[in-house]
Amino acid sequence: MKIYTLHKKQNLPISLEEAWTFLSDPKNLKTITPEYMSFDILSGADRPMYPGQIIQYIVTPILGIKTKWVTEITHVKDQHYFVDEQRFGPYALWHHKHFIKAIEGGVEMEDIIDYKVPMGWLGQLVHPFLVKPKLEEIFSYRQKKLIELFGTY
Repeated sequence: MKIYTLHKKQNLPISLEEAWTFLSDPKNLKTITPEYMSFDILSGADRPMYPGQIIQYIVTPILGIKTKWVTEITHVKDQHYFVDEQRFGPYALWHHKHFIKAIEGGVEMEDIIDYKVPMGWLGQLVHPFLVKPKLEEIFSYRQKKLIELFGTY
C-alpha cells in the first residue's frame, strides 16, 4: 500500500484572523478551486468549521466525470490548524492537514496531504502522470487565487 504526500507552503500579507476566517469557512473552497472542476457544495457548509462536521461536494476532477466527495472535519484548533478526512470519494485515503501561523508581515499557510490512490497497482501506475500532476495543478491554482484575493507577501 503506497501512501503519497503533497506538501505546500504559502505566505500571505494578511492577519492571522483574516486568514483563519477565510480558510475555516467551507464555502470558500469553491472560490479557490478551478472552475472547470464544477465544485458544488451539497451540504454541511452552513456554519463555521467544527470537529465532526460532514461536508458533501460534487466535483469533476478529471475527464468530465462527476464525483461525490464527502469529508469530515476531524480536528480544529482555532487560528492554528484543521484537518479534513475523506469519508467517501475518489481516493482510497485522503488526510489533509491545514496549518496557519502568524509570521512577520502576514501568515504562513501549510498544507500536508497524505493520500492513497484507488485501484491498487493500476492506480499507482497512473499516479505520476495523472493524479499527482492534477493535484499539483489544483494547489497551484489555489496559491494563485489566494494571491489574487489577498496580495503577495
